[in-house]
Amino acid sequence: MDLHSFITIIAIGIASNLDNAGVGIAYGVRKIYISHFSNFMIAIISFTGTLISGYFGNWISHWVPHFVGNVIGAIVMISVGVWVLWQPFIGKKERKSEPVEVKKKNFITDLLRRPEEADFDQSKSLGVFESIVLGIALSINALAGGLDAGLTKINVLYTSISVGIFSFLLLGLSCYLGDKFGAEKLKGKATLISGLLLIFIGFRQMI
Repeated sequence: MDLHSFITIIAIGIASNLDNAGVGIAYGVRKIYISHFSNFMIAIISFTGTLISGYFGNWISHWVPHFVGNVIGAIVMISVGVWVLWQPFIGKKERKSEPVEVKKKNFITDLLRRPEEADFDQSKSLGVFESIVLGIALSINALAGGLDAGLTKINVLYTSISVGIFSFLLLGLSCYLGDKFGAEKLKGKATLISGLLLIFIGFRQMI
């Protein structure tokens, strides 16, 4: 593995999981407990999603020229990055325009904006089912990262492992920081950095 591939794998692992940091901070501030087992389950879901989308991207890459694969992968990463950056603005617009009683929302994006809603039973801790639901919501960026890795012929397994490891580390660490320091302002910054990093990776692959 060359240095460029290694850096890209680490960058995808971090960028795919900065949403986890935002969620972890939100949970820590609200004193919602995420056990190591729940955190591990969420990491496994991200790992599996990355692996599946990565091998799918790798399969597509056999049918298109390498340059085209790079362009498609870059477009996917940039598109997801823009989507991540746009979510906070959509949330603010919805809160201003919709009455409180209106509940017609997209489940996944709504859960990412208000991750505490994954604690369905209000128990202040995540059970198995709640962890699975949150893990699926958080795996969106990981799917894009895996697809990009497959299309650009970066090692899919190593990329998936990177995503899984950073999922576990960032969610656990940010939850601790949110609990100890009430660092809720960092939640928005994590979303901003995540979107910008995904966009940067996309543009970098087209150069």
